Amino acid sequence: MRYPRRIGQLAAAALLVATSLTACGGDDGGTAGAPKAPADIPELTKEPLTLSFIWFDWPPAKALEAFANAEYTKERSNVTVKVNVVPNANWHDAMFTQFAARKTDFDIPILDSQHIGEAVTNGNILDITDFVKKNIDVNAYNPYLLAAYGQFPQAETGQRDENASLYGLPLLGDTWTMIYRKDLIGETPPATWDEMIAAAQKCQTENPGVSGLAFHQANGSDAAAVTYNTVNGVYGGNLWDSKARKIEGVINDAAGQEAMDVLVNKMKPLTAAGSGNWFIDEVNAAVAQGKACIAFNWIAASGGLLDPEQSTLGKTREEILQKLGFATLPKQKTDLVPLGGMGMHVSAYSSPEKQAEALNFMKWFEQADIQKKWAAAGGVPARTDALSSPEFLNAGPFNKVYADSVSRMRDMWNVPEYARLIDIENTNVNAALNGAKDPKTALNDIAKEQQAVLDSAGKKGGGGL
Repeated sequence: MRYPRRIGQLAAAALLVATSLTACGGDDGGTAGAPKAPADIPELTKEPLTLSFIWFDWPPAKALEAFANAEYTKERSNVTVKVNVVPNANWHDAMFTQFAARKTDFDIPILDSQHIGEAVTNGNILDITDFVKKNIDVNAYNPYLLAAYGQFPQAETGQRDENASLYGLPLLGDTWTMIYRKDLIGETPPATWDEMIAAAQKCQTENPGVSGLAFHQANGSDAAAVTYNTVNGVYGGNLWDSKARKIEGVINDAAGQEAMDVLVNKMKPLTAAGSGNWFIDEVNAAVAQGKACIAFNWIAASGGLLDPEQSTLGKTREEILQKLGFATLPKQKTDLVPLGGMGMHVSAYSSPEKQAEALNFMKWFEQADIQKKWAAAGGVPARTDALSSPEFLNAGPFNKVYADSVSRMRDMWNVPEYARLIDIENTNVNAALNGAKDPKTALNDIAKEQQAVLDSAGKKGGGGL
């Protein structure tokens, strides 16, 4: 579709110029060729238009499509929203293969927080800094959530650099919740990680056929790496020194080694046989089938656990909740939890009218009342007022867990080399969990190989920090 010539021609031309900067490798001040979106939303087309997202295949993707087509169309009746999904393991490549071709069949890519650096450096998404200043109340968000889902270069965890550019806005917040069998380990969840391991051991011993723990171990996406990083955090470790771009000697220091020992030698023995490739769906299945005492999973993926058609724990939601409890992660030396969730961005290669529609959708989506409706529909909002709203807190027993976890979150490295770093860590943590590598060797290999990636990028002038 095209803009109506007399009304939208200038706005369309502005976006076309911005997009052409990317194709020509233009520069917006040092972060490669990310083209700038206009501060004001261009005139929107009145012709039928399909606004396409790309995400991985999980319940929030289906919820987003249903929600947008029910609510956004009240404002834009000519627009249909389509959320295209791919397997989680293919998510990154499905987007960046098209980015590399400088032609996308999606208008709004949903990027993991760590994908932003790669997309910005390659000029794949629009710089929406001016748009945000004009249209979004940035004070409505926890500063770190706004930074995590859109800012590049990234600030230190828990901080936002108001002078840094924004390339996206929050779509879905997330973190891990601890899921525990109240009928097997008691109503009160373990308070520390060590207590959790002890409770899982006792539960496994007393309940043959039920494993003490269920958690992500797969060598795909960020599964095994997030598990290790979570344990690393609660035992006082660090993934890297971001200012010095140093990984070797940091992730594999004494705290890092203790965390790997806990994961491989204390937690892994409490998991089910054959669980070495488990991720989101497998953990949920173990919980729903009553085969795990304690499990860890992303909050946004936990809704199905309350569905009687998917569970053997009860014939109603209420019966299931008599057996299942949801709690924030136990503390140990620190109280850190993993930051999950994703932001939405605008493809630099979409047509001008679709880029305009994407900006309008983002402005609409981030409104307070829409965020509360999104929460009621099963989404995890990022706005502070929506997080504390009855619509969110009453929508699921795990939602308060997220609200209570926001101040505890820690993210990974937000650099263009993220995809290579995560692959190194996934491969080695998975190998340690499955007995293919000694835990200490695996962690030292992670440190050495990741450091080589950062050093190589630094020599090329890359890195983004």
